[in-house]
Amino acid sequence: MSSFNIPNALSVFRILLVPVFFSLTMRGEYLAAALVFTTAGITDAVDGFIARRFDMRTPLGAALDPAADKLLQLTAYVTLTFKGVIPLWLCVPVLAKDAVLVAIFLAMRVMGRRVEISPSIPGKLSTVLQITTVAYVLFFGRADGPRLVVFMALALATAGATIMAGLHYAWREYKVRSALPGRQDRGG
Repeated sequence: MSSFNIPNALSVFRILLVPVFFSLTMRGEYLAAALVFTTAGITDAVDGFIARRFDMRTPLGAALDPAADKLLQLTAYVTLTFKGVIPLWLCVPVLAKDAVLVAIFLAMRVMGRRVEISPSIPGKLSTVLQITTVAYVLFFGRADGPRLVVFMALALATAGATIMAGLHYAWREYKVRSALPGRQDRGG
């Protein structure tokens, strides 16, 4: 089976949407950016469905799909923070969690471990809240008045879930490493 198939083409398409999203967001064209963001979300769902339904999963797709998602998500948080629409205190945990996960992934690869990242419930919740927060600000712009209360509740939930997901992934990795043969826990 060819590595380049419809799901992988959709992932590449999502990656190509990132500079379009960035440009629209930087120009303050939030509704157009929301359309691009939504299109990326739909293609993500479609590529996942096709890959599973028609058994078109490939190693290339396993790398492209999460890369496309993370690239768009991080671009959204950085640009919207730069534009003053999302506060820095919310952007930092999103960036930090992904930076730590990438560092752990790379370290495990360097140590020769096969890395298979499986999503967790806290990770999925974090992702849903991060996407919802971006969609909210793209559709409603800067939060003020009654929208500020909704945004703050959403932002606090997003930050909390993101921190929780990062800690959960770190805990899972610690448990895996502790269970490796030849590894003894040193009590204190």
